[in-house]
Amino acid sequence: MIAKKKYQSFDRTRRAGILLHPTSLPESIGNGDFGHEAYRFIEFLNSCGFKVWQMLPLGPTHKEKSPYQCLSSHAGNPLLISLDWLVDKGWLNKDKVDKTLTDDDYRKTCLQQAGENFYQLDEQEWTIKISGFSKQHDYWLDDYALFIAFKSIYKNKPWYEWPAAARHRTEEAVSEVRSELKNNIKQTIFEQFVFFTQWHEIREYAKKHKVELFGDMPIFVAKDSADVWAKRENFLMDVDGNMPLVSGVPPDAFSDSGQRWGNPLYDWKYMQSTQFNWWKERFKTQIELFDIVRIDHFRGLQACWTIPFNEDTAINGEWVEVPGQEMLNELYQSFENLPLVAEDLGVITKPVIELKESFNLPGMKVLQFAFDGNNANPHLPHHHEVTDVIYTGTHDNDTSLGWLEKDSKYNKKYFEEYTGVKIKKTKKDVCTMIRMAMASVSFLSVFPFQDILMLDSSARMNTPGTVGDNWLWRFQWKQVKPEINEKLNRMIKVYQR
Repeated sequence: MIAKKKYQSFDRTRRAGILLHPTSLPESIGNGDFGHEAYRFIEFLNSCGFKVWQMLPLGPTHKEKSPYQCLSSHAGNPLLISLDWLVDKGWLNKDKVDKTLTDDDYRKTCLQQAGENFYQLDEQEWTIKISGFSKQHDYWLDDYALFIAFKSIYKNKPWYEWPAAARHRTEEAVSEVRSELKNNIKQTIFEQFVFFTQWHEIREYAKKHKVELFGDMPIFVAKDSADVWAKRENFLMDVDGNMPLVSGVPPDAFSDSGQRWGNPLYDWKYMQSTQFNWWKERFKTQIELFDIVRIDHFRGLQACWTIPFNEDTAINGEWVEVPGQEMLNELYQSFENLPLVAEDLGVITKPVIELKESFNLPGMKVLQFAFDGNNANPHLPHHHEVTDVIYTGTHDNDTSLGWLEKDSKYNKKYFEEYTGVKIKKTKKDVCTMIRMAMASVSFLSVFPFQDILMLDSSARMNTPGTVGDNWLWRFQWKQVKPEINEKLNRMIKVYQR
């Protein structure tokens, strides 16, 4: 009851938003960042009438660049830092950076130069600010900086392949790294300070333009992360990182063999004995960054799909119940306001629904899942509820145009009968999808920007279960035709969003 009362502060005003990860912003080096284009995008959202900017997790990624497998659940991705901002502060001179470096190495070299200049200048105003930042974030920052320092010693190998002393965080090993790599540690702290400073400036700009920032929190964390290395007691593994079981999801619409994520599972018994302190710290960071937070794979707070470590697929797993009710109760008593959205897609059981509803959490509906020919399909617009967040598709889906082009992905005859529109697999059909989401009774409708631009499968962000060409898509402003703004503005007014 307490949770419900507190959660009602989450605004359910009818509105619309765009899903676009900052890496997909245009005209930058390697990936989009927190530079001028981020501000321009906020202005675009405001001019169209959109009130929400949803994105994927912002953490530092591994080489595959998946924002759902990060080196930390607290830290920000340094590759998102605006280099122009560093130039404006007088800490970076791009003319002194080798232009032949690869995109990521160029960014890292720029950050290194900026960090060195920052500490050499030792300006009082900024020294006070970075000191305050370090104290405010001491619950994760020191562990993360140490983790990155150790990684630099061991050529970026995962922590569970380090020598025993480093793996076990012995006092001697930690002390030695603090002494010998103090500049590396200071550099990591500088990068995180800049990341959070730039992000808060963006958040303030969004607020002035009446745009909320909607973040995404993966339910699990990567095995090779500062979270697991520094606080291993929260996970089902031994001191060397060996795991009898790993996480994933059973076969579903995305994969016939399910998805074997391989993330560590939580030691919920231990977590409960600490009043879920690890989760409280994690949410503390998320609430600092975002106005709304989606819990990815929410059903994992009721039961987790546990897979024996030696299984190659996710088929031979089982659901194991976890104390999500107790954890969420503890969170709602600890935070004044928790504006959460539950990603409740996939295999959803009655206990999962009850858990979501007991905290009055919005769930998700996706139009690309609606048209299998079954009138009882909960994703169909006539089954939507005010508390839902409705999407045409998500970052894991094909673009709506790409989806419409593949007859095997839906029941074409039923789609035509339901919408009264003959499918020609053109941009007009995508517009039909957008209008259905806009017209839904759901309080929030969100559109991947690829659907707003009506792009085909070549603009897809991610294909679940694959590694390679994911997370790389970026748009260009020339794709945003002049008439888009006027059409969207009109649509938002017509559907009172």
